[in-house]
Parts: sequence; structure tokens; C-alpha cells
Amino acid sequence: MQIWNVIDTGIGSPDWNMAVDEALLYTLSEGDRPIFRIYGWNKSLSFGRFSKPHKSLDMNELSVQRVSYVRRPSGGGILVHGGDISYSIIMPRKMLKSYGIKESYNYLCKFLIKFYEKLKLKAEFASDLDLDIQSSDICLAGHEAYDIIIDEKKMGGNAQRYIKNTLLQHGTIPVHFDKEYFEPLFLEDSGLKDAASLRELDVTMEYKDLTNLLIESFCETFNVKFSISQLNPFQQEYAENLLRDKYTQEDWNIYGK
Repeated sequence: MQIWNVIDTGIGSPDWNMAVDEALLYTLSEGDRPIFRIYGWNKSLSFGRFSKPHKSLDMNELSVQRVSYVRRPSGGGILVHGGDISYSIIMPRKMLKSYGIKESYNYLCKFLIKFYEKLKLKAEFASDLDLDIQSSDICLAGHEAYDIIIDEKKMGGNAQRYIKNTLLQHGTIPVHFDKEYFEPLFLEDSGLKDAASLRELDVTMEYKDLTNLLIESFCETFNVKFSISQLNPFQQEYAENLLRDKYTQEDWNIYGK
């Protein structure tokens, strides 16, 4: 049975969270164990790699309210954070066999379906429902085929980044939203009213219990074992360099340069 390293880095700033994800993506070498990372966020926003945040967000209001934000290394739209659990999967691309992009999302997101089922929630992929499949610059305002729907509402979002022979997929599980905080920051429909959170679905389980259930669901879905790990010195240094040179820089976070 294959063993994955599980790294729980706790709640962090948006720039550090993305620096770690990219560091893990670039430092996974041939023969290394694949990684399942769990982490949380301070209240913040994240943008997809190709997002144009000034088209959807009041950037002046973000500055006035001192809202933290970061551009992710992956695609997708704008996401709100601060009451969510995020995961990252870092693995050799060959483990996906011949799956295409959409097939890989469907395959890898199955552990999220199991996770929600363990919480007694009926979760389905958007592609299995009569929904308008349409992307949006704002993650919660659109539907992709592999999005997860509960009670006709979208649950979080997932995105990928490939480099050479390695895949990063990361995503978020909304535990609760501070909708009043985030709604005024958007210039258009934020999608928050049409999104669900675990608290709104009457799930009261605490953060640590939810993360344990997430690990359990992942292992059961893919028939793997896990080993608790942490960032090694090389990964830590790589992330610190990315934090300094990229993820704290406006050129990247605002303009994607």
C-alpha cells in the first residue's frame, strides 16, 4: 500500500500558504513520497494565476480595509478565505495514468465527495446535475464540471498547476463565511449568496476533527496510508525564498508578473 506524507501547516497568511504550495510542487523529486497538505487561512482573498482582480474587486476598498490577498500559482477565479480548510495534493503526474485535465479533477476530487458523505451530506459533481457549466472570474459565481454541489449550492473550489512531471491540486472546504466582510469588496456578484458552508449545513464539528476526517477520507478513497510529516529544511528555505521574492510582491499579486 502506498504511503503519502501528510503535512499540516496550520493557519497561515495567504502569501505564506501559496509560497509553501509552490515550494512543495517544485521540490518533489523522483522517488519522493507524494504529499497531502492541510492548512488554513487568515481572513483574505486569493486570485487565480490568470485573474484580473481589478475587474471584479474594488482595489481601493481592499487597501482601505487592509484586506490581505495573494495570487495563486494555479488557475481558477477569486476565492474568499478565513473560515475554510484547504488541502494540497502534490504528486508525480504519472500517477494519473492517461487521465486528461477534467478526468484528473473528477478522479482527485472523489475524496471530497466521501468527506462530505461522512458528514451526512449529499454531495454531487456539477456535471451530474442539470446546471449551467460556465466559468467565472469569481470562483463562487461560476460552475465547472468538477465543482461539488450540496443542496444546490457550490462548496468551495479546486484548481491545478502542472510543472514538467509533477501536479499540484489544491482546494478549499468552506467551514463558514464572513459574507458581510467580503461582499462590499466585489464590484459584481460575488456568488457568496449561492455558496454553502459547513456551518450553514449544520455541521458543528471542530477544525481538528474535520482535518482528521479529511485525511481519513483521502486514505480510504485512494487506498493509501499516511505518515505525519513536516516541511524539511530544503522545502522551508525554498518557500521562504518564494515568499520574499514573489508572494509578497505587488508585481505578482496584482499583475501576475
